[in-house]
Amino acid sequence: MKYKIPISVLVVIYTPGLQVLLIERADRPGFWQSVTGSQEEGETLRQTALRELAEETGLDEQAGVLADWNMQNEFEIYPEWRWRYGLGVTRNTEHVFGLCVPEPVPVRLSPREHLAYDWLPHDRAVEKVFSWSNAKVLRLLPEHARAP
Repeated sequence: MKYKIPISVLVVIYTPGLQVLLIERADRPGFWQSVTGSQEEGETLRQTALRELAEETGLDEQAGVLADWNMQNEFEIYPEWRWRYGLGVTRNTEHVFGLCVPEPVPVRLSPREHLAYDWLPHDRAVEKVFSWSNAKVLRLLPEHARAP
């Protein structure tokens, strides 16, 4: 078995009006999140973000402006998902990106990974996500959306 690298990306997809795309996990119905995924061998973080965007939503670089927010979150990997990582790996470092799209757009979900999607005002999205790191990043969205 090939283990996951404990380095991941979180990609917040949003509009200038601060509508945020959330997707519901297939393996945990009721768990809503932004696009996330682990880095693969040889990828840059930007390449990881672009791959995960395409896999989870069907969106690519042409959909909007992808920006590295130069922000990281370190967290303990949920015990039920640790089997995906090497023996003794319990922590992950998540790197944050934002993708600003002109307006809410339909997305193509990977049915293996996600059940549904929703566009919500950013303050409602903060309340709906299950991950503290996702909520933290969404709270900072107005600040990052204003940045050049």
